[in-house]
Amino acid sequence: MTTTYLWREDVDNGSLNALHAEAFGHPVERTDWRTQLERHSLGWVCAREDGSLVGFVNVAWDGGAHAFLLDTAVARHQRSRGVGARLVAVAAEGARAAGCEWLHVDFEDHLRPFYFDACGFKETTAGLVAL
Repeated sequence: MTTTYLWREDVDNGSLNALHAEAFGHPVERTDWRTQLERHSLGWVCAREDGSLVGFVNVAWDGGAHAFLLDTAVARHQRSRGVGARLVAVAAEGARAAGCEWLHVDFEDHLRPFYFDACGFKETTAGLVAL
């Protein structure tokens, strides 16, 4: 089976809510992803296999040089097959094409090998305030 990766592909709320719930281990919500993405995102990448959504990453931005990865999600049956790394690579290509110079990501410690080794991110000093 072939997995396709598309920048700013039309995505339906139901499929993305189901994938997000599976990827992050929470009940399926009723988020209006389409409105949220169109309003706040530079772009997003959808991975599809046989028409089914198997991966997603959102790319927010500051309107200038900085883009930010959010909500990287891969269906369980597609994990450890390179889907996540390819999602991030396509996201980086889209951000670069839009004129961004930097791609940022925050992640939990267990994802360090994915973002640093598989995706090529470099460790930086950053700060965070819980609101």
